[in-house]
Amino acid sequence: MSLDESTVKKVANLARIAIADEEVPHLMNELNGILGWIEQLQEVDIEGVEAMTSSVEVALPMRDDVLADGPTGGGQPQAVTKNAPKSDDHFFVVPKVVE
Repeated sequence: MSLDESTVKKVANLARIAIADEEVPHLMNELNGILGWIEQLQEVDIEGVEAMTSSVEVALPMRDDVLADGPTGGGQPQAVTKNAPKSDDHFFVVPKVVE
């Protein structure tokens, strides 16, 4: 896979990164290098290799999934969204960043 200049500009726009036109060729080469490295990883034989979350065997502690008492215990949507710049029906409203 190879990125062209228009795709680099689109990615920068989606990431909300301002880049000058003269930076685009350099960034295009950098991103294409990263994608080339990722393509090399696709060639690695991982047959029979189990997924791991740590380099050492660790048992994660478990706890009951219950709501806490008091002001942080839930059931207070007005208090949660009170200081939000914008909310709608007790949900946070954020700008769309993915097309």
